[in-house]
Amino acid sequence: MAVKLETLDTTLRDGAQSARISFSCADKIRIIGLLDELGIDFVEIGASDTADVDFFAQAKGLKLCHAKLTAFGSTCRAEEKAEESTGLQNLLDCNTEWCTVFGKAWDLHVTDVLRTTFEENLRMISESIRFLVQNGKKVIFDAEHFYDGYKSNPSYAVEVIQTAERAGASVCVLCDTNGGCFPDEVFDITKEATENVGIKVGIHAHNDGGMAVSNSVFAVSGGARHVQGTLNGIGERCGNANLATVMANLQLKRGFEIIPADKMKNLTHTARAVAETANITTRNLPYISRQAFLHKAGTHIDGVLKNHESFEHISPGAVGNERNFLVSGMAGRSALVEKINQFKPSLDKDSPEIQGILEEVKELESQGFQYDAADASLELVIKKALGIFKKHFDINLCRLIDEHDSEKNQAYSSVLFKVLVKGREETTAADSDGPVHAMDIALRSALHKFYPSLRSMRLSDYKVRVLNNEQATGSKIRVLIETTDGGQTWTTIGVSVNIIEASLAALVDSIEYKLNKGE
Repeated sequence: MAVKLETLDTTLRDGAQSARISFSCADKIRIIGLLDELGIDFVEIGASDTADVDFFAQAKGLKLCHAKLTAFGSTCRAEEKAEESTGLQNLLDCNTEWCTVFGKAWDLHVTDVLRTTFEENLRMISESIRFLVQNGKKVIFDAEHFYDGYKSNPSYAVEVIQTAERAGASVCVLCDTNGGCFPDEVFDITKEATENVGIKVGIHAHNDGGMAVSNSVFAVSGGARHVQGTLNGIGERCGNANLATVMANLQLKRGFEIIPADKMKNLTHTARAVAETANITTRNLPYISRQAFLHKAGTHIDGVLKNHESFEHISPGAVGNERNFLVSGMAGRSALVEKINQFKPSLDKDSPEIQGILEEVKELESQGFQYDAADASLELVIKKALGIFKKHFDINLCRLIDEHDSEKNQAYSSVLFKVLVKGREETTAADSDGPVHAMDIALRSALHKFYPSLRSMRLSDYKVRVLNNEQATGSKIRVLIETTDGGQTWTTIGVSVNIIEASLAALVDSIEYKLNKGE
């Protein structure tokens, strides 16, 4: 029978300490629901101030099927009684069954940061945990800087976690707070720690050395049975262990039970939905990103088509992801056949349709189009060639005016469109501080009354590449636009000597791609 591991997701606490990430109350509610549905055991949220406590009051009515909300705070301060600690009182006021408190396990922090004695630090830990337990809380104790502390003063670091156990903690988490330890160190120290306490031991790894996932896996090998991290690896500095990667590695490859087996196929959806809420990209992340099972080299594509194990370490469907082939001069016919067969399975590699599309793609690529980076535009090329593309609108007029106010040092863009849609000509205009944004707003405002699904769309990335710079300002321009609707992300392309024309072509493709997927 598989060994069960506990998971604690700290996306809404440690992850919120990332630069440029801020979660609203609605964001937190949505993410909690996603994590609960995935089967995460604990969802940790900070409880350091009144706003945090207010959130817990609002979240009190949440109906969770599995996850337990866990309030996070610190032990009492040096020379402060536990019952007089505002921070500990906040934890009680959160009305959660579980809470997490952290305390120092590195002698350097005790002397140089807290500026107190070893005995006083142990008193702070002991009395804080005991106070919470006596008031009905179940406590997870985070031994901050435990691995550095063990390397500096092993007997004191162990005494810290033994003190937490005696005070009534249910779980003792060993933290690589600076993120600088190596997997072999983590394995040895975790094994030693588990032999010195009788309660469940956990791991909380940071990624400053690029080894947070490895350290988490090695900690479990050393006896840890509670794993902490953030979805997509967000967090302070270089981030925390990516919990999605850790869970997939441990459950699919090491045989541990982490989340229900039937929930693992929801991993990709959950990670991407959390990323969308946080307004970050999942690009190049293991298991859950589009790149995780993306193939470009022709030999790789040929191998995967014959046996997916030749170039894929797991089946993409195991985590709810899918295989992607990039069509380019490097990929050749195999990738194109695979792509076309999604729409017309009856065609084989020798079909005239295949040959025609391959020639068209090569011709377009010679003009500067690059479909290995614009899968959505490629799909439209294929659908047009197969006669299954449906055109939803025509642009009869586009008038763009750019202005610059030298006194305010501000630029303004105004655009006017006349769009023919469902037999009616719609006139629409928009202003913005940039021409592409103005075109996006104006075009969708003309269309969303006919196609409501466009309301969920937004541009998430915009790239410009000069293709033949020897022509200087007369060079041909390639524009790539990445678009998302909150569930799916796609990229479209436009090429022209006119950057506005290239941008508009990519923008039109992005809308047509969405509409050709169906309202």
